[in-house]
Amino acid sequence: MTPEYKVKVKIREVLKAHGAYYHMPVQNGLGAPSLDFIGCYYSNYFAVEAKAPGKKMTPRQVVTAREIAACYGKVFLIDGDTKELEEWLGNIRASWLGHQVL
Repeated sequence: MTPEYKVKVKIREVLKAHGAYYHMPVQNGLGAPSLDFIGCYYSNYFAVEAKAPGKKMTPRQVVTAREIAACYGKVFLIDGDTKELEEWLGNIRASWLGHQVL
């Protein structure tokens, strides 16, 4: 199991635990590029790029991430620590349920 694959497993576990809709597009050279995970959670569009610890997005992935962010989608770069994603999902859910998260 590669380091990046281990990160993807952690991300999938977090998304499943929160009940978020997501899919993992298969890049085949046709159509627009994408990031590793595309999803929606309580009407919020998000994308996640998984990387091995310490690795960064490629220039093409940066362009894709900026295009998503320009349309107010949330983009995550996760290289092992899923805390930011978990907090974001928790805050989204709480706001929809009418609770204030401290």
